Amino acid sequence: MSTSSVTNSTSANSALASLIGSSGSGGATASSNTPTTAAAESQQFLKLLVAQLNNQDPMNPMDNAQMTSQIAQINTVQGIQQLNTSIGSMAGQFGSMQVLQSASLVGHGVLTSGNTISANGTDGMGAVTLGGAADNVTVQLVSPGGTVMNTYQVGPMAAGNNNFDVDLSQYTGGGTPTFTVTATNAGKSVTATPLVRNTVSAVGNNPTTNALTLTLSGGTTVPYSSVVAIQ
Repeated sequence: MSTSSVTNSTSANSALASLIGSSGSGGATASSNTPTTAAAESQQFLKLLVAQLNNQDPMNPMDNAQMTSQIAQINTVQGIQQLNTSIGSMAGQFGSMQVLQSASLVGHGVLTSGNTISANGTDGMGAVTLGGAADNVTVQLVSPGGTVMNTYQVGPMAAGNNNFDVDLSQYTGGGTPTFTVTATNAGKSVTATPLVRNTVSAVGNNPTTNALTLTLSGGTTVPYSSVVAIQ
């Protein structure tokens, strides 16, 4: 075989190996500067494969197993890219379906993570999750500046999620108050986790994360993942 044929075969083999290597590692480029689609990569692969076959050494032809492996690799890359496109489309459809199904939440009360008091005129609403039954539960209203403005004894509560209401007519802290909860049972401390209690006024999708969001009364928007309970 001529030196030219050997050189061409070596070049074709090197180029083909480069393409397969970049595709197999998840790359989408035939070179570092030229972006390609799966179809373009397939065309380049076929051209290089034909060049390799045309210039192979008749005395040492290309191994069938090697060629089959290379074809399988380029097909795998195409399959992965098509799968990614399909999954992206399905995710968009799922997001739309999730919003539609969640429309039934509008008007329902929900408990979400947080410690903000929801106000309805002078009525304040909150909730707490207790790690056990408590015979004494105390709620302290805190201003945005961090000052304790009011203290309420809300009585005994069972373990689990509990709602409470407070009178905001004496609150003078301005802004939206937060609250802290302490609970005891027979003088022993009980774990108390504050929750936001509010009503869902609208549902939607976060365009950035494609995650379901809830708009609560008062205009606050929270992710659906923060919902602890639906009432």
